[in-house]
Amino acid sequence: MSYTCFDVDIKDRIAHIKLIRPEKRNSMNPAFWDELPAIVKDIDRNVKARVIVISSTGPHFSAGLDVSAFFNADGRDEKDQDTQQVERIGKGAAFYENVQRMQDTFSCLENCRLPVIVAIQGGCIGGGVDFATACDIRYATADAFFTVFEINIGMTADVGTFPRLVKLIPEGFVRELAYTGRRMPAHEAQSVGLVNRVFDDQEIMLEEVMKIASEIASKAPLALYGCKRMINYARDHNTADGLDYISIWNASFLQPEEIMEAMAANAERRAGNFVELPKIKKTTE
Repeated sequence: MSYTCFDVDIKDRIAHIKLIRPEKRNSMNPAFWDELPAIVKDIDRNVKARVIVISSTGPHFSAGLDVSAFFNADGRDEKDQDTQQVERIGKGAAFYENVQRMQDTFSCLENCRLPVIVAIQGGCIGGGVDFATACDIRYATADAFFTVFEINIGMTADVGTFPRLVKLIPEGFVRELAYTGRRMPAHEAQSVGLVNRVFDDQEIMLEEVMKIASEIASKAPLALYGCKRMINYARDHNTADGLDYISIWNASFLQPEEIMEAMAANAERRAGNFVELPKIKKTTE
C-alpha cells in the first residue's frame, strides 16, 4: 500500500517508517494523522516486524502541524464579527474531538506491542516533539534541535508534549522550553536525557540505529512486549503497583521454553528461534 506522507519498508523483522515530504519540511497535514496509526497498527496486528524504526527525509525531521491545512490563514470573510465569534464557540466540541484523534495518532506508538525507535535530524518542531516523545528510544544528529514551538504562535501544546516530556526530562527544562519556545540543541537534549545518543550526521545515525534495531529484533518478542508494558506501567504508577503488575504479568505470560531457547542461543552463539506474538483481531474503532 502506498501513502502520501510515509514510505514503509520491512526487512529482517525491522519495519522502517520514513517521512517523505521534505519539500514541506515533513509537516503534519490531515493525511498524516490517518496514515501513521494505520501503518503502525497494521505492522503490530499482523506481526510484520519485531521493532519499528522511524526516520525522516530532507534537512528537518518535522516542522510539526501544517497549520495552513487546518485553519483559514487570515480568519476573515464577509461575516460580521459576532457571527464569527458564535461559530468559533460552536466549533469547540469538534476541535476537542479532533485533538483527541491527533493525540491517538501518537499514542498508537506508545500502545503498540513493538519497541519504536526514532532517528531525528534537523528540526524537531512543535508536533515533531509530540511525535518523538511518544517513541521508546530517541537518537539525533548533531544538527538536530527540539522546539516546543506552540508558544510562539499563541498556542498551548496539546497533542502529547507535556504529559510525556515531563516524564523524560527535568520539569524545569520542560517549563523553560514551553514558556520560551527556544531551541534545545541535540547535545543539550542528550545531556538532559531526551535523546540517547547524538551522531555526526544522518547516514551514520541510520546505520547505527539499524544495528540497534537488529539487536532488538533478535530478542524474544513476548519478552520485548512485556518490557514495554512494564516500563510504560511503571512510569505511570507507583513502585508497589509496578511490582504487583510484573508479578501478575509473568504469572500469566512467562514462557519457560522461550527462556531456555534464549539461553541456548546465547551459549551456541546463534539466533534464537522464538515464537512470534499472536496476530490481533481487528476491532471496531
